[in-house]
Amino acid sequence: MKISVEITLAPFEEKYKDKIKKFILCIRESGFTFKENPLSTEIYGEYTSLMYFLTKSIQESFEEIDAGMINLKIFKSDRSKYVPFDRY
Repeated sequence: MKISVEITLAPFEEKYKDKIKKFILCIRESGFTFKENPLSTEIYGEYTSLMYFLTKSIQESFEEIDAGMINLKIFKSDRSKYVPFDRY
């Protein structure tokens, strides 16, 4: 089953940029298809392998920060080719 996950990592500390960059680099090196946006990153793949990767990566990120949150939106479909409707 294909899924799409939108991820936002928000460390609650002063040097948050380096922690976010490290998380994004991990996604870039994962081999999964992904898109980076200003406020989130989207990653696409098979449910089991993607969720395994995310569980491991989120744990590693949380071990690097004192406090923070991660917001996930999980879609049951491959939205990697989605193009927003331009109504203008």
